[in-house]
Amino acid sequence: MTVETREPTPEAAARIAQVMDEYRDHVNPGLARLMQFAGFADVEATASGTTLTTVADVKYLDFVGGYGVFSLGHCHPAVIAAVRRQLDLLPLSTRTFFNSGPAGLATRLASLAPGDLEYAFFCNSGAEAVEAALKFARCATGRPGFVSSIDSFHGKTFGALSVTGREKYRKPFEPLIPGVSFVPYNDADAARAAITEQTAAMIVEVVQGEGGIHVAAPGYLRALREACDRVGALLIVDEVQTGMARTGPLFAVEAEGVVPDIMPLAKALGGGVMPIGATLATPWVWERVFAENPLIHTSTFGGNPLACAAAMATLDVIEQEGLGAAAVERGEQLLTGLRAIQRDIPGALVEARGRGLMIGVEFAVKDVAEIAINGMARRGVIAAYTLNNPKVIRMEPPLNVSAQEIDHALAAFRESTEEAVAMLDGIDE
Repeated sequence: MTVETREPTPEAAARIAQVMDEYRDHVNPGLARLMQFAGFADVEATASGTTLTTVADVKYLDFVGGYGVFSLGHCHPAVIAAVRRQLDLLPLSTRTFFNSGPAGLATRLASLAPGDLEYAFFCNSGAEAVEAALKFARCATGRPGFVSSIDSFHGKTFGALSVTGREKYRKPFEPLIPGVSFVPYNDADAARAAITEQTAAMIVEVVQGEGGIHVAAPGYLRALREACDRVGALLIVDEVQTGMARTGPLFAVEAEGVVPDIMPLAKALGGGVMPIGATLATPWVWERVFAENPLIHTSTFGGNPLACAAAMATLDVIEQEGLGAAAVERGEQLLTGLRAIQRDIPGALVEARGRGLMIGVEFAVKDVAEIAINGMARRGVIAAYTLNNPKVIRMEPPLNVSAQEIDHALAAFRESTEEAVAMLDGIDE
């Protein structure tokens, strides 16, 4: 199995060379070199559904999914139509009058979110949503400290980076915000010991995405909820990547029956068409943050009419197309297939794990994972490794991926893994 390729036309080749030069000269020289070395010297052109087409006219099955952005696939017609309608009316708010976009979306999210998460602040990205969550926690509690998890990922802006559990990304920018401690993920005892009367909030992911697709153990989130309640700290559950039915339920925390005090959202909320983030919180938090000064935290573009129209259409599509159930069904198919490959290629793979269509497969050797990703691309399937653990290949296809496309990706993964193992002449732990 190999992707259908042909020599790009002279026009396409010139365009690819131009974009690569522009990246090298004006965007990110290191990234340009890395992408070229890894064999991804092409340029995106168009996308539809689960398929990405490059300038060289090569088609790929997208199993990266924008790291959770394209849960509805690329260019879903219902979301595109909603944004086009709004574009002709009012693309951006004047911020002078009320606007129906954020009002309607906040009301919709309040009706869908667990417990008493009744208020929403809108922004443009997951990192911004986490920044707001941290500020709200400090303001509401009057406390300085935060507890996070080792290998967590919450974003790369200053505050979000401060609670991201990978020193590689924090070190060059230190000192970051003080008062942050890190505990092992899924270690409830360590979290209980770290959460004190000085803790504003514990921030946690239901599934650690960049940490290697590690799922919260049964009872772990409930233990964190109890530990926070014991000392009056808040619980922030980061649903930036797991929200919008990626793991099955609309919000992954629903599977644990736990209600956080603050819940950041982003990525798939815009339906893969518009960037939008949201920070949901309880009335108790909102009163303490905004009662005295309603302008204490704002965003010029957050909750703009185009983004809100996209988000409303996204919620419609998830419900109408049953994408939560689809994520569970297709996720079981993918996980079962990966585990079969693990059994058939002894020693190559450590574990396949995940929830819904947020799946990770861990290799015994990092080099094998890197070669396998390249091999999958040559077979027409794009995947990526997790930032905090390059031994883990993540698979996050659109939730409307078909059973046949899952089978195609599994075949590409099997062939690529076998090829990588053979290239390195076997694997030693």
